[in-house]
Amino acid sequence: MALRFSNPAALQRILLRPSSTTTTTTTTSRITFLQRTRTATARFYSDEPAPPPLLSKMKGDLKTAMRAKDTTRLSVLRSILAATLNASKTASPIRTDAQLVALLRKTAQTSQDAIEGFKSAGREDLVEKEAAQVKILLEYAAESGVEALDEAQLGEFAEQAKALVAQAGDAPSMSNIMKKLVAPGGLLEGKDYDKAVLAKISQRIAAAK
Repeated sequence: MALRFSNPAALQRILLRPSSTTTTTTTTSRITFLQRTRTATARFYSDEPAPPPLLSKMKGDLKTAMRAKDTTRLSVLRSILAATLNASKTASPIRTDAQLVALLRKTAQTSQDAIEGFKSAGREDLVEKEAAQVKILLEYAAESGVEALDEAQLGEFAEQAKALVAQAGDAPSMSNIMKKLVAPGGLLEGKDYDKAVLAKISQRIAAAK
């Protein structure tokens, strides 16, 4: 038996109305899609290496310095954070506290060299400014927890490196000794040391019979 509708417009609305099953299916599909997207995003970020603890501390200190209007500390922190950002775009990103401490010491040495120039020029105002920045840089290096090695300790490591070079059957040259010390996974990985001092010690030990 055919059904008749006196109102054609009402019939059209019934035919075009989505069923509850269709609505439920669409909603479920959207929820599933969102869940998969969130999972993929979380997996992506979890694969990224965590920043060095010292770097995280410096970022937090930057906000504190801004609130306190500590212009000297702000200048130091902004300079170091900018340097780490630039390094992240190169083949040698800063991923450990030891690498960050090396950057701090290098920056401090640059400021120390500038101080000598300002002294010669009679610019005591700039001498004081640079000296204050050096103090902050070395403060972070000292509080990093990274083991700092003195000359005697560096000499011991250099001797160990020379022995390893000999065991490998290579010439005990300065370059080969340095590779054993500073290459990834080397004897000095994760340690704080003065590169210039290490180079002098390695040269002396390489020349010793």
